[in-house]
Amino acid sequence: MARLWLQAVTALVWLTRLPLGRFLPQSPVPLSQAAWVFPVAGLAVGTAAAAVLLLADALGLSAAIAAILAIGVQVWLTGGLHEDGLADYADGCGGATRARSLEIMRDSRIGSYGVLALSLVLGLRAACLTQLGGLSPILAAISLIAAAMLSRAGMSAALALMPPAREDGLGRAAGRPSGKAAASAVVLSIIPLFIFTISEIAPFAAAVFPPLACLGAQALLARQAHRRLGGQTGDVLGALQQTGELATLLALLVAASPHAA
Repeated sequence: MARLWLQAVTALVWLTRLPLGRFLPQSPVPLSQAAWVFPVAGLAVGTAAAAVLLLADALGLSAAIAAILAIGVQVWLTGGLHEDGLADYADGCGGATRARSLEIMRDSRIGSYGVLALSLVLGLRAACLTQLGGLSPILAAISLIAAAMLSRAGMSAALALMPPAREDGLGRAAGRPSGKAAASAVVLSIIPLFIFTISEIAPFAAAVFPPLACLGAQALLARQAHRRLGGQTGDVLGALQQTGELATLLALLVAASPHAA
C-alpha cells in the first residue's frame, strides 16, 4: 500500500502543481514506475475543473464562462505544463532537421506555430465544453474528468512505446514503463466513460468513440514525432496529452448530442 501511495504522489508531483513533494522520500520512485497512475493526476485535475464548472453553473453564469473557468483551473493546477509542451512541439515542427527541431523546442520563446496550435486547441476545448454544458452541466463535468484521465493514459503508453529523443530531459529521465503499467493506465482511464453508459446517452458511442478518438489522435501525433524527432520528449508528451484531451472531448460531444442517441 505504501508503494502504491508513493507512486500516486510521484505522478501528482510530476504532472501537477499540488504541494505534495514533502511526502516523497529522499530517493523518490522513478516516474516510469508511476506511469500507471497518470490517470489519477487527470482525475485530480479534471475533478477540480468539473467542480468549478458546476459551481459557475449554479451561480447562473453562462456555459461559455463556466467552460473557460474550468479550463483555467486545469491550466493553473498543471502550471500549463502540457499546454507549454504543445506550443513547443508545434514550434519544433518548423525545424528543417531533427537537430534543429529539438533546438527550437528547447527555446523558451514561443513562435507563431506554437501560438496558433495553442489558440486552436484551447479554443476548441472551450467550445466543446460550452456545447456540452448547454446539453447538461453534469455531462460537461463528466467529460472534463474522462478526457483528463484518458489523455494522460496516452502519455503512459507513449513512454512505454517510444524511445527518448534526447540524451537528457524529461523523456529520458522518466524511464520506460512496462507494457503492463501502460495497459493499467488505459484501463483505469476508461472507468469514467461507463458513467455515460449509465446515463443512457448513446451508451455504445460513449463507451467506444472517445477511446478510439483519443487513441487515433495520439497515435498520429506520436508517429509524426517519431519520424521527425526519433522518439518522445517532455514536449511531445505534453502535446500528446493536449491532442488526446481535445479528441476525447470532441468524441464525447458527438456521443452526447441528441442526434447520436
